[in-house]
Amino acid sequence: MGVPSSALRSGVPLVDTLGPTHVSHAPVIESAGALVWRVHDGELQVRLVHRPRYDDWSWPKGKLDPGETFQAAAAREVAEETGKPVILGVPLPGLQYLTPEGRVKRVHYWAARKASRRSDAGALAARAPVPPVSPREIDRAAWLSVDDAARRLTREADRTPLDALVRERAEGRLATHVVVIARHGKAVARSAWHGDEQDRPLTPAGHAQAVAMVPVLAAYGVEAMVTSRWDRCAQSIAPYARASGLASLSSDHLTEAQHERSPSRVARTVRELLESERSSVLCTHRPVLPTVLDVLGQHSRRAVANALPTNDPFLEPGEMLVAHVARTSKGPRVVAAEKVAPPLH
Repeated sequence: MGVPSSALRSGVPLVDTLGPTHVSHAPVIESAGALVWRVHDGELQVRLVHRPRYDDWSWPKGKLDPGETFQAAAAREVAEETGKPVILGVPLPGLQYLTPEGRVKRVHYWAARKASRRSDAGALAARAPVPPVSPREIDRAAWLSVDDAARRLTREADRTPLDALVRERAEGRLATHVVVIARHGKAVARSAWHGDEQDRPLTPAGHAQAVAMVPVLAAYGVEAMVTSRWDRCAQSIAPYARASGLASLSSDHLTEAQHERSPSRVARTVRELLESERSSVLCTHRPVLPTVLDVLGQHSRRAVANALPTNDPFLEPGEMLVAHVARTSKGPRVVAAEKVAPPLH
């Protein structure tokens, strides 16, 4: 099962959005979904689905497949239940409740926008195909205003992530792109490698971590890749580059050696990604991460900046920090952050 994402929410940054289950002995069902939103004629609208089996209106969501991350499950389930692919945005409050069978069900939610077949083509190409909507599972879907959606929702608890979505828009934090900071996957130990440092490769476990990054990057709509030129970083991004059909940009500035000589060039690269409106991933090395995180902190609202990793190793091999970036009158602002560790199959 995927490692739960960490998210900035309600002043509790970079912690599991749901926290530990309050019924420790009960079996846990992990699921994920999204509140798909759009602005139509100046009005915020959201997408609800109707399940004939339960005769209820709710958010599109579903259980995780084995070895699936929450992010990949959320994107897949929304596509399966609405027939439309989406791009995940900021995390929203999740829900936790007991089922009639005595199990604990935990639902992790994100805001999401409808994917564009044009501008999100690479991310969509990197996703596994999903079956068409089953009328036995979902027989109706509707775009509704926020007020109409609140009235239509069958369960009152489902209004919690809706209220958060409305707050995010009011604060200018709903329309975002991501800058994903990835540490390369597990590499062959320095002591066991007798070649040049820049050629030190990933281990089999590292290659598995690289493959596991693909559905996460695709869920967030990553369309640009910047990586250290050294092999272990290039190999970490290669599976997503192949799956998406996108070209990655290799940079000497992001290597350990060049960073030691000129950290300012790394800082400039990070600033450029924050200023771009394209969602991107930057893959680099542990010694480079303090500079990367410092730039993120300078462009973050205070709660996010205070939550960014400060202790070595900052990120574990194959781990990612997802920074959600909003455009403001003062420039790009990181308004939420998540830490994601792709599972190994």
